[in-house]
Amino acid sequence: MKILIVTQYFFPENFKSNDLAFELQKRGHEVTVLTGIPNYPEGKIFEGYGIFKSRSQVMKGVKVKRAFLIPRGNGGGVRLLINYYSFALFASIKAFFMGLNKKYDAIIVHEPSPIMQYYPAYLLNKIWKTPVYFWVMDLWPESLAVAGGISNKFVLSYFTRVVVKFYTNAEKILITSKGFRESINNKGNFNEKIVYFPNWAEDSISEGNKDFPLPELPIGFKVMFAGNIGEAQDLDSIMQAALQLRSDKNIKFVIVGDGRKMSFVKSFIAENDLSETVFLLGRYPVEAMSSFFEKADVMLVTLKNDPIFNLTVPAKLQAYMSASKPIIGMLNGEGAANILEANCGFTVSAGDYDSLAKTIIKISKLSEDVLEELGNSSRLYYERNFRLSNCISNLELILQQNQQNL
Repeated sequence: MKILIVTQYFFPENFKSNDLAFELQKRGHEVTVLTGIPNYPEGKIFEGYGIFKSRSQVMKGVKVKRAFLIPRGNGGGVRLLINYYSFALFASIKAFFMGLNKKYDAIIVHEPSPIMQYYPAYLLNKIWKTPVYFWVMDLWPESLAVAGGISNKFVLSYFTRVVVKFYTNAEKILITSKGFRESINNKGNFNEKIVYFPNWAEDSISEGNKDFPLPELPIGFKVMFAGNIGEAQDLDSIMQAALQLRSDKNIKFVIVGDGRKMSFVKSFIAENDLSETVFLLGRYPVEAMSSFFEKADVMLVTLKNDPIFNLTVPAKLQAYMSASKPIIGMLNGEGAANILEANCGFTVSAGDYDSLAKTIIKISKLSEDVLEELGNSSRLYYERNFRLSNCISNLELILQQNQQNL
């Protein structure tokens, strides 16, 4: 098939769109990616890219077309909005001319946020009737209200109308969490369009380089949190649990990643004398994650207590499972259900840092054999549900079945 993937984020930015494109191309499909100039997460255009540089590339056989956008800068609200809409505008213009030269069999919109990146696909569908498969990884306008702090009812109402238009336009709505179904159907009768299509762990994590050079890690029982350090991840509660465990010098919190809450975390550590039990290692490439996970005793996944997050399965959960690690979850809903169903660790309610601290003490006293058994259960659940090859095979079936019906 001739497949166009529309996404604001693509390699060298680290998103699932990379695996999606390269795996489909490897399977014999002709894949083109319409994306932006890379600038996530630092907000600065990556070295080697620019307005007149590296705008058209071929990567592993995938044709990559980059539309102009205004970089996200420091990630402030106005600047983010400009970043989002600049991509939507210039990518739509580019999509129009791409559509003049080539007919695609299917368009996949990869949407971790923002919703506006659907516009180029919407245009192509309206002009050339190309079916669009909307891979929803972030619910709008809910995420705008929760993560973005937007409460203006007129703004939220506007984006609700935009979302409904896109859902109506899409041939299929692919959801990463089964919990998304209810939220989407609350906006209209879209049930027949919805297909469960979960995240996976990158091969570089599940089968990656366990010899990647690491900084020196602390000695003790290592509770590792890896990934984005933002509002949604509830670092406030993680730090409160670490504060309760400050006197237990055997338990070490190891945080790998970066994000908007990093300044808060650094201040909290300094103000509460946690430098001997909480260690910040910074951001590392995805290729390094296998090495980090190998050194951890247990992995930590957290989300704030909010209706939208209760519907979400954090992508890091699949990565943790792929690394054969026991997991502690401080979250509600789908993510917690996955951990319990996999029998690979323990869960406490979102925001319950008292129970988190007690659970960490409990799991730190388990034997190595029990920890290994929990880790094996993690890997088994990943193999059954979240392998890249299985997920893409399922996607091929979805695309092919729909092509036969057209």
